[in-house]
Amino acid sequence: MPTGTPSPGGFELSGRFAVRYGTQSATGGVQWRHGEAADDLLITNPLGQGVARITRAGQEFELETSQGERHRAPDAESLTQQVLGWSLPLHGLPQWVLARALPGEPAEVARADDGRVSSLSQDGWHIDYDAYAGDRPSRLTLARQDLKIRLVIESWQGGL
Repeated sequence: MPTGTPSPGGFELSGRFAVRYGTQSATGGVQWRHGEAADDLLITNPLGQGVARITRAGQEFELETSQGERHRAPDAESLTQQVLGWSLPLHGLPQWVLARALPGEPAEVARADDGRVSSLSQDGWHIDYDAYAGDRPSRLTLARQDLKIRLVIESWQGGL
């Protein structure tokens, strides 16, 4: 994973995830560096070994498996569905992990008494913000149809 200061408008985060899709489930870690022009997202198994690396350069997406196989698609959702068996909503995720709706697209946002976003529904996804660390979400659950992704963010850099 590249290190250093995230690009303007970008962020780096690392954490853990659990995904349930249909009757299947998976857990592991995630390290993600997001910028306006590129993404580098590493998915690891619970022991920290790389399972898949998803990269975006402009509008081109590639997923490399731990076996070195490379797959390409016009979007991360169809790419992860094809290779991993579940859809990662990378289109909206950069905004959603910051508890923001995608600009210019319809959304329903609910706020807690303290003014923080408690849930957000957009683009067929429902996101619950279960915990915050300071101003940033630290635990969130994304759900759509028979897919549920729980994300625990352990460290943040940039993004505000």
